[in-house]
Amino acid sequence: MRERLRSGFGLIGPRHGRHALSVEQFDSLALPVGDDGVVIGVDAESRPAVLGINRPTPYDVVLIGGLWTAQVLALRAAATGARVAVETGRAQSWIQLVHAMGGGQNGLAVYDVGRVPPQGASAAGPVLVVRDCGMRPPRGRVVAGPWQSVLTLLPYLSPVAPRLIRQARLVGAQRVSPDEAAELGRTMGLPPADVESLPTLADGVTLWSADRDLQYVMTQPTDAEIGLLGTPRRMD
Repeated sequence: MRERLRSGFGLIGPRHGRHALSVEQFDSLALPVGDDGVVIGVDAESRPAVLGINRPTPYDVVLIGGLWTAQVLALRAAATGARVAVETGRAQSWIQLVHAMGGGQNGLAVYDVGRVPPQGASAAGPVLVVRDCGMRPPRGRVVAGPWQSVLTLLPYLSPVAPRLIRQARLVGAQRVSPDEAAELGRTMGLPPADVESLPTLADGVTLWSADRDLQYVMTQPTDAEIGLLGTPRRMD
């Protein structure tokens, strides 16, 4: 009895062989799980690409690309439970998303430029602020903070783009002109091959860069997203 007390209570369970890997097999061990966040598409190997938007630290994202991609990201962020506040000068381009999500009562609200109120972000209620304010977005009243990320959409490069890119933790670039690609290459420190590829990217493809790590991602819409937003496109 003393021996059983030392080894724990209960009956002796069934005996199974140990699960072990040899040293040669260890490198093949992998888990098909990415970081928590929003699935923004698939990478070059058709694996899910996940963007962790909801963070306890400030997180600034700059997307040089089309409205379609920004809207898909906003929809998917809201689907994960984040509240989305859109600051825009073209509210009519976002109104269909507001209607689709219950008239602004269920996760997505649209505000005029400079009119975004404090969002009260928390771990239980993370927030994504989407700034769709044109080529020269003014400095935002609502900035990135704990559990509040900010995505700034730039349709093209502008004089303010280098400053925004340097401040951002993550930068996405879609198809741009050769001159813009050269400028992005200098600002982001891109290899020559990636600079050459930017003017040729297909609709829905984004080159994401974070701390010099680069990844091409194809955003593949669901049937519901196609019905609401249409097919992927770079221009609006």
